[in-house]
Amino acid sequence: MNYRLIIFMVAIIFGVGLSLPSFLQTEKGPKITLGLDLQGGLHMLLGVKTDEAIKSKIKSLASTIKFYTDDEEIIIDDLKIGDDFVSFTLLDKDEKPALEKMLHEIKGLAIEEKDLHYTIRLTPKEQESVKAYAIKQAIDTIRNRLDQFGLAEPTVAKQGKDKILVELPGIKTPEQEKRARELIAKAAHLQLMAVDEKRADQVYSLTPEEAAQYGDVILPDVKNKKIKYLLKAIPVLDGSMLTDARVAFDQSNQPVINFTLNSEGARIFGNFSGENVGKRMAVVLDDVVYSAPVIRERIGGGSGQISGGFSVEEAHDVAIALRSGALLAPVVLLEKRSVGPSLGADSIKASLIALISGFVLVFLFMIVYYGYSGLISDIALVANLFLIIAVMALFGATLTLPGMAGIVLTVGMAVDANVIINERIRELLREGVNVRSAIEKGYDNAMSAILDANITTLIAAVVLYAYGTGPIKGFAVTMAIGILASMLTAILGTHGVYQYLMPRIQQSKNLKAWFGIEKGVK
Repeated sequence: MNYRLIIFMVAIIFGVGLSLPSFLQTEKGPKITLGLDLQGGLHMLLGVKTDEAIKSKIKSLASTIKFYTDDEEIIIDDLKIGDDFVSFTLLDKDEKPALEKMLHEIKGLAIEEKDLHYTIRLTPKEQESVKAYAIKQAIDTIRNRLDQFGLAEPTVAKQGKDKILVELPGIKTPEQEKRARELIAKAAHLQLMAVDEKRADQVYSLTPEEAAQYGDVILPDVKNKKIKYLLKAIPVLDGSMLTDARVAFDQSNQPVINFTLNSEGARIFGNFSGENVGKRMAVVLDDVVYSAPVIRERIGGGSGQISGGFSVEEAHDVAIALRSGALLAPVVLLEKRSVGPSLGADSIKASLIALISGFVLVFLFMIVYYGYSGLISDIALVANLFLIIAVMALFGATLTLPGMAGIVLTVGMAVDANVIINERIRELLREGVNVRSAIEKGYDNAMSAILDANITTLIAAVVLYAYGTGPIKGFAVTMAIGILASMLTAILGTHGVYQYLMPRIQQSKNLKAWFGIEKGVK
């Protein structure tokens, strides 16, 4: 049984079947996604306000101190936060050892204490670490948001010291661009904050500076900016404790977002709600109050709801932003450039000319130089191209201009394996070995050279993919798929074809026609 030929035929059927939707651009079936350089899209350069990450870290530190002192019943007073510090006064000196033990367990703090008054800052090293992490977290968060948004193969990469390059293929309309930009830039900073009930009725007469003296902030309502809330500046908890956010619908069929907290967040949420029955707690997202309901009873289970008159699309995007995590530092748009489809059309045309001309020249050379064995190699080459397109379409890979260069390179590499095999066969035939033995030994003798070349190139492709950015990754993917496909078609496939045609080759006794050499068959 010629299993090699069967595998080869199955591979051809698989390749042709799955690549046709990409060639014909049918509505159904898997298709290759074209990259930004081929189909156009949106190119953006973002800046990261890393100083804001320091403020966020300070606010989180203040929440940690407040929760710990409340939980351990350590009495502190005058807890305040600034842009780069937290300060408070310890009322009982006997509790100093327990408090300082907790503070020293937090890495990167510079602690100043005088007469039980503490001022806490981040060390310079910790500040640099926070800024660096903010950039890394912004890259990961933006990439995660765009993946969940459904954009195929977006490029999100660090550029320079504190900038982020974002390329979004397929963004063509102003509406798509606006939605993508809003999703990228949304801080998605969720906070649950206590309403200052003692001074709530003074909110419209206080300035932000006066509110800060009481340890409060003034934030607007999401539906009506004229409505203000006076909230405790130190949040009860924030979105770092959030584990999930999903769109749901309330009793009036309006979109809402249900969120879930981790175990620590659930404990803090439960304790606070149990101790503040009858008071209000505001749900704040990106410094805007979405609701401020009165706590009727202790809220257990670690879940809550955000309602604010969302449209379904808005609720979906906010849920994505919450699930993917808040940005530790806000991002700003430094540069925006729309890449038009005309550039993509020109690129595709030039690349196709290179691919087709290279393919035709190789195709003709193999037939002229090797005869029918060259034609067999060409069949394997065509199958190889179909397999590359099919595999990329199956996995939803993105084809970029460097990726097309990778396919052109693969054409040469794929036929190179058959050149080595054909030369080994011709050498044996010239030595007087019979056709069957020459073909079998030719494949055996060529195998080590082919494997060495392909494995080393595959390792290079893996390294390029691991450490490269978008276009380089595209080149590495197509090259790696091409190498694996050529191993199947050039080695296994052509061997099966020779085995199938062996009786006809032996009967013809024409080595010139079959292998391009002048010698009679033994």
